[in-house]
Amino acid sequence: MGSFVEVESGRNNSRPELAKALRQARVTGSRLVIAKLDRLGRNAAFLLNLRDSGVDFVCCDDQHTTPLTIGIKSIIAEEEARAISARTVAALQAAKARGTRLGNPNGAAALRRAGKGNAASNKARKAKADAFAADLMEILADVRAAGHTTLHKIAGELNRRGIKTARGGVWHAATVANVQARLLDRSSVL
Repeated sequence: MGSFVEVESGRNNSRPELAKALRQARVTGSRLVIAKLDRLGRNAAFLLNLRDSGVDFVCCDDQHTTPLTIGIKSIIAEEEARAISARTVAALQAAKARGTRLGNPNGAAALRRAGKGNAASNKARKAKADAFAADLMEILADVRAAGHTTLHKIAGELNRRGIKTARGGVWHAATVANVQARLLDRSSVL
């Protein structure tokens, strides 16, 4: 019925090509064929929800996968992803400690010359930030209604309430200003 190639990591649950493939499978009643279960996802909750979604799928690496084994394999895939991440972080820290310079010495110049870049990544990051700002809209209105009107006071109140920034950090006047600017841009588009 269709072919979809996903390039995002199996740890990322928000993958556009996978979403298209799942939609196609649901609409047509087709079976989703994937190369390996851990390429489909490395998050047990995601895979278990997929299993229960009604989309029939088969894994080429094990065509005899059952709903029971999907549950077990998804937990193993999630642990494997955690272990890979921990090993990567440790290896990078060890390389840095040895004095190895990390990163591309040419920066993004080669990508720009090749006409490649991170436009898709920037678009996804912007959409995620927009969604986070939209989720905060009511909370910000409540904070302002409580008398906290300066950026500094709003940041303090958000921190007092235990609300984390999009990256899980603490609020500062600048982060509040960024969210408010994003909400203003969004309202002018609507």
